[in-house]
Amino acid sequence: MMHLKPNLLKMQKTMLLPKHTVAIMQPYLLPYIGYFQLIAAVDTFVIYDNIKYTKKGWINRNRFLQNNIDVLFSLPLKNDSDQLQICEREVADNFLAHKLLRQFAMAYQRAPYFNKVYALLEMIFTYTEKNLFSFLYHSVMLTCQFLEITTPIRVSSSIAIDHTLKSQDKVLALCTALNASHYINAIGGQTLYTKEVFAQKNIALYFLQTKPFEYSQFNNAFVPWLSIIDVLMFNSPEVIHNTFLPHYELV
Repeated sequence: MMHLKPNLLKMQKTMLLPKHTVAIMQPYLLPYIGYFQLIAAVDTFVIYDNIKYTKKGWINRNRFLQNNIDVLFSLPLKNDSDQLQICEREVADNFLAHKLLRQFAMAYQRAPYFNKVYALLEMIFTYTEKNLFSFLYHSVMLTCQFLEITTPIRVSSSIAIDHTLKSQDKVLALCTALNASHYINAIGGQTLYTKEVFAQKNIALYFLQTKPFEYSQFNNAFVPWLSIIDVLMFNSPEVIHNTFLPHYELV
């Protein structure tokens, strides 16, 4: 197990992870901080657009803090086939951004960084693009910009591979096309990917595990693993960038 010290984001890239480090993930709606740790930890981040949409997952929903409990919020989608890819799904015509924004305002209006973060949420949820992937990609890019994460982000379909490949084979093809020497996946991928298989392609495989941390949420009992919205509302971008983003280990 590799234990990484905080505040050494650049050193992680240049010393512990030499050559070219890649991560690949599907898009999520304002995901938890581990997603952004992964983006910040690598040299190139690939975001899937041509992958099957998963019902009841976290692609178009997440959790925020309301009255000190976690509450689900979601981006409603048009009814369509469950076989469609993310890039083929669309946001529902009856989605009312102002209602969701009002929920966030009621929940977080007393948070120390509410004004700046609410302005970010307005830019995200008033985006007029109905394509689900475009909407999520836009939200990821804006959040990275807010956090000063400068990692280049590539869209999977723009990379020249056999896109009929699935699962680990597709990841390996993308890594090979990008000349990756290291591939980092979220910790949940330990059951999906095998280090020995990646080693056969001369690619070192690691999994990023976010270390537990807490911050003040209106001086109440801490509720962990919420959307990045919650982290942003209670912490400055500088603290997030310098303290929370490097707060992980690679295993």
